[in-house]
Amino acid sequence: MNGVGVPLVTPFDEDGDVDETALRELVAWVETRGVDFLVPCGSNSEVELLTADERARVVEIVAAETDLPVLAGTGSPGRRETLLATEDAADAGADAALVVTPFYYDHSQAALEEYYREVADAAPLPIYLYSVPAYTGVALEPETVGRLASHPNVAGMKDSSGDVASFIQTKRATADADFELMVGSGSVFAQALDVGAAGGVLALANVAPEAASDVYETHATDPAAARERNAGLVGLNEAVTSEFGIPGLKWAMRERGAPAGRVRSPHQPPDEEAKAAIAALLDEL
Repeated sequence: MNGVGVPLVTPFDEDGDVDETALRELVAWVETRGVDFLVPCGSNSEVELLTADERARVVEIVAAETDLPVLAGTGSPGRRETLLATEDAADAGADAALVVTPFYYDHSQAALEEYYREVADAAPLPIYLYSVPAYTGVALEPETVGRLASHPNVAGMKDSSGDVASFIQTKRATADADFELMVGSGSVFAQALDVGAAGGVLALANVAPEAASDVYETHATDPAAARERNAGLVGLNEAVTSEFGIPGLKWAMRERGAPAGRVRSPHQPPDEEAKAAIAALLDEL
């Protein structure tokens, strides 16, 4: 799981069902545009609006349609449900599991650490930690991650906090482990690469996979140019994440010819003002 990963959206049809044909086409659309691995059933996949069977089916389709590594989102608020989803993902052909921090109830860092150890002990796939405080209200602290990084079945982490200082601390805390630390915010992708990120799992890569890949590839030889390229993508990244969310992301993808499908209720399509703002940013690509 190095380079650019796509937290792949889930296309839905007019009836709100998973559009399996569009999903297959979407895998090909992003794969031919230079990404390095695929991440079905993450936050941008509307995963919390999917049933357990739908999640397993989405992973199965993605794994069947690509030769790239597949990092499947399997996390839920409880250990039992998470392990069942991880087993389903393994059966469906995933290479590793992305496990979000338990949410809804509040848990201490000690409880989160024990939870991840229990999941990693039992899981049939390598586990990647997933910290996304904007959705869960909790962040994994660098010291917690540092202790978990030594577990033989904890392979890495996606940090979607957008906090570069915390990312640096986490990188230092895991420096002695075989641990792939990835950033989850396209706005700070180049900065994360500056401090040793293995790559990024970026919503931005759904709509602009070529641009995200260009940042990663350019950084290997010209970090300053990569930072400049990344700076030009911040507006679009913010628009399709924090500002207009998944409805805006899917609309932007469709504007670029990607078979993104529709959103699932209670999401609603973006209004005309949002469309105009996104369109202006797409014109800058």
